[in-house]
Amino acid sequence: MEQATASESDATGAEAYSNTLAPVIYTAIRKSKAVAAWRLPHSHEAHVAVSLQDSFTPTPPALENSPFGFLFCPFQESEPTPNLFIKSDLYVTQATGKLTAAADAPAPEVADFMQALEPGADLPHRSWHTSNAGIQQQQQSDLHFQNAVAAAVAAIKEEQMEKVVLSRNSVLSLPLHLDLAAVFEMMCQKHPRAFVSVVSIPGVGTWAGASPEILVSINEQQVFHTVALAGTQPATESVADAIWRQKEIEEQAMVERYILLCFKSLRLREYTEIGPRTVVAGNLMHLRTDFKVDLKEVDFPTLGTDMLRLLHPTSAVCGLPKAPALQFILEHEDYNRGYYSGFLGPVNSKAGTHLFVNLRCMQLLKDKAIIYAGAGITAESDPVKEWMETQHKMVAMQRILQQF
Repeated sequence: MEQATASESDATGAEAYSNTLAPVIYTAIRKSKAVAAWRLPHSHEAHVAVSLQDSFTPTPPALENSPFGFLFCPFQESEPTPNLFIKSDLYVTQATGKLTAAADAPAPEVADFMQALEPGADLPHRSWHTSNAGIQQQQQSDLHFQNAVAAAVAAIKEEQMEKVVLSRNSVLSLPLHLDLAAVFEMMCQKHPRAFVSVVSIPGVGTWAGASPEILVSINEQQVFHTVALAGTQPATESVADAIWRQKEIEEQAMVERYILLCFKSLRLREYTEIGPRTVVAGNLMHLRTDFKVDLKEVDFPTLGTDMLRLLHPTSAVCGLPKAPALQFILEHEDYNRGYYSGFLGPVNSKAGTHLFVNLRCMQLLKDKAIIYAGAGITAESDPVKEWMETQHKMVAMQRILQQF
């Protein structure tokens, strides 16, 4: 289970992290630069990229032609929540502990950052970039969310849509001694199976999370990978003990069908499909089906970009059909998701491109955290059970905050 105490090897990794990566995060924030830290699932190696640019690419670049960097994109692109690309002007990884500059990084800014980098330096607690938009999210009440679920069930039974994913948030006070670099380190220890990330951008804000869901991945062997992930229940001692209701099975099947429709629209027939199977993600279990395409054998050089365009927002965070589900969300959620249920991850790194749906996440304000979670609503949904599912999903970030 991911909540187990960190092993000795994890502790060694944490020590290496503190000595090599944390000072880069601290210096980026002190110098008002955008910074992204991440660790891929089932990996012990963390990475940090810093952009020295004064402005950001407003739309996602084509994955195949992009420089090395980190994509950070919202559920719905808008003026307060644009698609952002953090170019990796400076990069450090645990493997080397050496901060390196991109060939085209601005030399004066590189020299200035290097001079400011103090390995032993610390920042005051609660130091991170906050949003210029003055986000004042109101916590959704239990009744509001449950009423929205009931309305969704009625709309589904009237055949306005097959499924819709409704979300809510919870606003918590931050611990006095919260430290951004330590939050990242703690998430790495507690969630070895997840994509762990911290993103902090001047004027945009700071997000942290441990996502279980791949959106689009192309590894160093040129294998494309995406997943259908849906259905939720509390984790048991063994995945063999998992018993899935018809509601969760049908919900996961809908996500599978949508991915297959995307393949069909691209006239792609050469893929492998494995699943559905039960997987553990933190304190929860889900149903997951993996889809892979070997790009060395299939002549489809733009598959990553094309599938990204077709998939987002996925049926696992929006619904089916996409248009009526999205309209229902906008009319009933009564808050702006921002970067929750968007996507994020490294692009064209040495390990490839790995984009994940921004789930099991929180946004850090000056003295509060906004934790987000959603649930897939079908005709069989029960409003109270769906609210409880969102409660279970919020536990991952709540437990991180409780460590401080």
